[in-house]
Amino acid sequence: MNWDWGAVRDFLPHFWDGLLVTLQALVLGSLISFALGLVWALLMRTPTRWVRWPVGVVTEFVRDTPLLVQLFFLFYVLPEWGLTFSALTTGVFAIGLHYSTYTMQVYRAGIEAVPVGQWEAATALNLPRRRTWTAVILPQAIRRVVPALGNYVISMLKDTPLLMAITVLEMLGQARLYSQQHFQFTEPLTVIGVAFILVSYLASLLLRALERRLVR
Repeated sequence: MNWDWGAVRDFLPHFWDGLLVTLQALVLGSLISFALGLVWALLMRTPTRWVRWPVGVVTEFVRDTPLLVQLFFLFYVLPEWGLTFSALTTGVFAIGLHYSTYTMQVYRAGIEAVPVGQWEAATALNLPRRRTWTAVILPQAIRRVVPALGNYVISMLKDTPLLMAITVLEMLGQARLYSQQHFQFTEPLTVIGVAFILVSYLASLLLRALERRLVR
């Protein structure tokens, strides 16, 4: 195998463009999944079954269908109903929605892990329900679930290449396009493979630092 550093140099501008798109999809998708997952978890704890049942059905359906199918549905079917978004917007929303059904379970576990005495203390102090959640329960629950949420961030990063299926040129999309145009596959694919490892490692370091800070 002959390694061509010239091909690496020529691919780098395309790589930086793809890396930017990948990071945008990862950060925005993570924010959506974390926020929406918390909403799902809180709705599942409401005393009204007419709220819990639809939320349970929707989240179970999203969790049990492949992300790729959801991407195709949102990108190709919704425009027929008059809802048209850019490919990147569609991809970010699909990733966030898909992984929110997993982060929901993480939040539920964290909330249930809060000692019963904390709920009883909030009740004894006559704290309003909203204050109980924001000042007592959620701060303790979120500290417990940061490692699990971090694992899903890494999973989302590894799923960003699926966005190529709806024409988003993230890292793999840029590598595939360059390879087809120049008939050189080894160099661009190796570069993005190393990039995925580095980004995953850096993300894990940041999450560990956040976890240690929250523990303190």
